[in-house]
Amino acid sequence: MQGKNIIVTGGAGFIGSNLVKQLADVNHVTVIDDLSTGHIKNIQNLVTSKKIDFINGSITDLELLQKSFRTVDYIFHEAAIPSVPRSIKDPVKTNTVNAQGTLNVLLAARDNHVKKVIYASSSSVYGDTPTLPKKEDMTPKPLSPYAVSKLTAEYFCEIFSRIYGLPTISLRYFNVYGPWQDPTSEYAAVVPKFITSVLHNKSPIIYGDGEQTRDFTFINDVVSANILAAESPSTGIFNIAGGKRISIKNLALLIIKTCRNDVELQYQNPREGDILHSLADVTRAEDRFNFISQFSITDGIEETIKWYQKQV
Repeated sequence: MQGKNIIVTGGAGFIGSNLVKQLADVNHVTVIDDLSTGHIKNIQNLVTSKKIDFINGSITDLELLQKSFRTVDYIFHEAAIPSVPRSIKDPVKTNTVNAQGTLNVLLAARDNHVKKVIYASSSSVYGDTPTLPKKEDMTPKPLSPYAVSKLTAEYFCEIFSRIYGLPTISLRYFNVYGPWQDPTSEYAAVVPKFITSVLHNKSPIIYGDGEQTRDFTFINDVVSANILAAESPSTGIFNIAGGKRISIKNLALLIIKTCRNDVELQYQNPREGDILHSLADVTRAEDRFNFISQFSITDGIEETIKWYQKQV
């Protein structure tokens, strides 16, 4: 992945900005982001130094995408409203951005003869099926409007590959965490919330009994997976994860131990749309484009805490 013209939608967000930083060293990168959930500070130094181009715009604007995708080789499509609780509050907005927005991306990519679209999907499409680990050929059972929107976008990707010959690959992320993840949103993910709480000597809040488990994925692994997926001829759907699970309670205890702070856990009622257990089978990604997680949960949490300590 060198010397290419690349678009990253949602490139000011958590995952997108980490991907942009990696790609911008040896490629021409343009970010499209309306900053509704992303932050310009995540990429400000790259914009200021003119290492990347930035377009303040939305994937709901098909005309903008048609203009922006001219002469582009690869689209890394990270833009989305990334929240289960928010989708429950406002399912229409979630669908408009995540499903219709992805359709717009695919239309503009098709019309401009883009080489490949790498789409950021979600493990939420599996829902709460009891079978573990989750494999890509399992029947999806989404439990939230967010999960439905992500699954719909996956189907659009597959259809555009089959009917129009546009190469697409959907990466089902499992609970991504790491530096640059926003802890301040009311919809923030659990890792940045736990870390910032503990660093401020506050109790991390656990929804439910804390025995629910997740397969957490460090951001560097996700960035590597995206680049490997782009360079590979493979298309279709792939799990991207650490491949191991930890309970939410034990995650909180790990963060407390790593921060060397002595705070108590606080429990609240379970949240709507949350699944109980999640674990990925990443064999397909390993076989097809050599994706192997390089970061254990302990190493990833340690790296992430170091970054947040610098922000406090």
